[in-house]
Amino acid sequence: MSATPFAALIRDVADFPQPGILFKDITPLLADADAFADAIRAMAAPWRGRGVRYVAGIEARGFILGAALARELQAGFVPVRKPGKLPARVIGEHYTLEYGVARIEVHADAVPPQAGVLLVDDVLATGGTLRAARSLLQRTGARLLGATVLVELEALGGRRHWDADVPLHAVLRF
Repeated sequence: MSATPFAALIRDVADFPQPGILFKDITPLLADADAFADAIRAMAAPWRGRGVRYVAGIEARGFILGAALARELQAGFVPVRKPGKLPARVIGEHYTLEYGVARIEVHADAVPPQAGVLLVDDVLATGGTLRAARSLLQRTGARLLGATVLVELEALGGRRHWDADVPLHAVLRF
């Protein structure tokens, strides 16, 4: 575990959302205003001055972190949602999780062509969600600057499925 002070506020929940999964719960960190602010600053640090015009947050906890990060970086926010939640024309992508299959969508016109976008999620596990979101954003014509996550679960190997030429930043590694 990292020596970062707010790391102690992330708790383990066994067998959630199903048996055999050890869930990293960030809600205690979110409930602590100072720790939450510190975490957002840590997520933003590598991206300052890198041309981030939009932050794309993946539903649901990626919304919380992504919106705060967008504010921190003075950028717009783009929601990457579960199916059927966005009102305009969407594009979607299926992906696998460590415990199933899912789909995410984004508005087809979410960002202008070649706009600099930072992708955000709470946890990098197997990498399926980030890969799917990366594909969606590239299909919109965005210029993906990289991705940032609060927590990386190293044992699940998600990083090895990420493009090495696209920066991926994790604040905490477990």
